[in-house]
Amino acid sequence: MSQPFIVIIAGGKGERFWPQSRAAKPKHLLPVVGEKPLLAQTIDRVKALAPKKNIFVITSAVQEKAVRAACKALPPANIIAEPVGRDTAAAVGLAAAIVGARDPRGVLAVLPADHVIHDGKAYTADLKAAFAAAAADDVMVTIGITPTEPATGFGYIQRGEEWGRFARRPVYRVKRFVEKPKLEIAQGYLASGDYSWNAGMFVWSVPVVEKALAQHAPELDAALRPIRTALARKRPLAGVLKKVYPTLPKISVDYALLEKSTNVVMLPSSFDWDDVGAWPAVCKHFKSDVAGNVSRGLALVEQGSNNLVFSEGGHLVTVLGVDDLIVVHTPDATLVCPKSKSQDIKALLKRVEVLKGGSKWL
Repeated sequence: MSQPFIVIIAGGKGERFWPQSRAAKPKHLLPVVGEKPLLAQTIDRVKALAPKKNIFVITSAVQEKAVRAACKALPPANIIAEPVGRDTAAAVGLAAAIVGARDPRGVLAVLPADHVIHDGKAYTADLKAAFAAAAADDVMVTIGITPTEPATGFGYIQRGEEWGRFARRPVYRVKRFVEKPKLEIAQGYLASGDYSWNAGMFVWSVPVVEKALAQHAPELDAALRPIRTALARKRPLAGVLKKVYPTLPKISVDYALLEKSTNVVMLPSSFDWDDVGAWPAVCKHFKSDVAGNVSRGLALVEQGSNNLVFSEGGHLVTVLGVDDLIVVHTPDATLVCPKSKSQDIKALLKRVEVLKGGSKWL
């Protein structure tokens, strides 16, 4: 098997972590959990899987400068900026084209930039097994996360019969992908034991991806051809991306390829995982006081419980006599909301956007 490749997708907005997260510096560029930005932590994890020359990051033009600053260990040419966001199917097609120019039969992992994983040893072992499976046959391998609760914010993967074993790890055929379910349906998924969370981690070969694009997303496949040609002729990529990218269909890789393909298999993960999707998720990664309060920065809670208080820039934030609040202070914006409303921050930002000069806070 040839050397594996890693492609990290780092283009999300991270709106649920506003006001710390902004368009030019979203969640994956922040040390939401740990001392390094989540993207830097992701790169640290995959160094055991591939040499630096085979690790790529696909980001957005607005984030390119900050991403380069967080990825100084990688070759500068391995940071690729999409001129406009066209969702994950376009990013996967671009990733396959980039890897294919290096190795036409290369096997690549496509990974999110903003997940929290502490057990690096188990993570490496699982990815190695997934690479072995993808190299062994023309399959699309996805990593399934064993659910710990009937979450309604994740997509699910239903597994079928065992397909094979790699590094003593079972790999199963995928029966279907399902979108974010209602609570009662998620409870049924959890009880059945047949479903895993879809974490957006995929491993496949360049020929498998390109065949799937041609078969299931021919419009996208055709639009990607000038990019493949430019890479094959070793032409600068920025110009062709600027011309081609706005024409690409905007669709997720799940809809475009995975849900339509019959050669998808799943390897259940053995590592811990958290997508840290909103502010309340931060709390479980930090030590709290006796009342369950988590404080970061210069922050104090008096006569309150289960609060998250975050302060930047040496500004003292004090909270008195309240429970279950999120309080986040940055140099130019402050958020105060109940934990139960953390998923509504996106709606709040729509109102911020229409304020006079609102874009400076986004």
